[in-house]
Amino acid sequence: MKDFTGKVLFITGGASGAGLGQAKLFSEAGCKVVIADIRQDHLDEAMAYFKDKKAPVHAIKLDITDRKAYAAAADEVEKVFGSPPQMLFNTAGVNAFGPAEASTFEDFDWVIGVNLIGVINGMVTFVPRMIKAGKGGYIVSTSSMSGFMAASGCTPYSVAKAGVNSLMECYYQALKPYGIGVSCLCPGGINTNIHEATFTRPKHLANTGYRVNQKTIEAEGKVNAQGMDPVELAKILKKGIENEQLFIIPSPDPERMLRFSLERIVNFATPEGMAKQAELMKQRMEEMRKHMGGKNPFAAAAEAGWGKAREDLTWIKERQGP
Repeated sequence: MKDFTGKVLFITGGASGAGLGQAKLFSEAGCKVVIADIRQDHLDEAMAYFKDKKAPVHAIKLDITDRKAYAAAADEVEKVFGSPPQMLFNTAGVNAFGPAEASTFEDFDWVIGVNLIGVINGMVTFVPRMIKAGKGGYIVSTSSMSGFMAASGCTPYSVAKAGVNSLMECYYQALKPYGIGVSCLCPGGINTNIHEATFTRPKHLANTGYRVNQKTIEAEGKVNAQGMDPVELAKILKKGIENEQLFIIPSPDPERMLRFSLERIVNFATPEGMAKQAELMKQRMEEMRKHMGGKNPFAAAAEAGWGKAREDLTWIKERQGP
């Protein structure tokens, strides 16, 4: 897809962070944008920005884990803009950091519920409507490099993002006959307020095995602030859509990153490979330390308790960050 003029675009998590960056860029490219978000304050702030721009943007408060609310939002889009969206960006996400062995059922239910089931809800809600409309279109889901590289310090997140990667590849194959393109955006760190996601965590899923308090939230925010600017990320996404790439990796050398990930899986499949992988990990950790001048960017966050188990879980072995 290269012409975005007049296209109706629905973005989850569209009122802040990566979603807002997408809304800004694609609005400027000519899209009629619907921003859906769970936080009304973020929606209000975003709409103030777009009203100043006199841009055709509509806001919907939406919990993407609520399927009835999702269907109602889809109906609202058709009422406001006269058709289902031709473009869907599943961007909303949450995260939580802590040792895998400290994870609770609720940690998995919340993180996977938003990051994977929320994406599935978007696909099942909108794909039939897009097909029936017969206008083709484009769908993007925001995953993460964590979907390729399992990390035990954010296990539910890694699991969810691996699922998103697989989900979008399946839809990439399935939707070609309908003229609907599919991409999966897999960034590393982004300068967003995703560290505030804990404020939207449902009360019935509040039980966590991870250390979460004001200090850890602020520490994670400082780590996130070092990430990529959301609008810059949206520019990379736009180019990837224009090139119709399935996986869009915002990295100077995406092939090297993915080869490392795939090589890891191959190595884990044999005894010889296991030993080889252990040595490769040592080498790459040393390369990272040299690249960062011997500094650990997560040290301060770890000192604040970010990525650690809840204090009362005394059977968890202490680790140095996520």
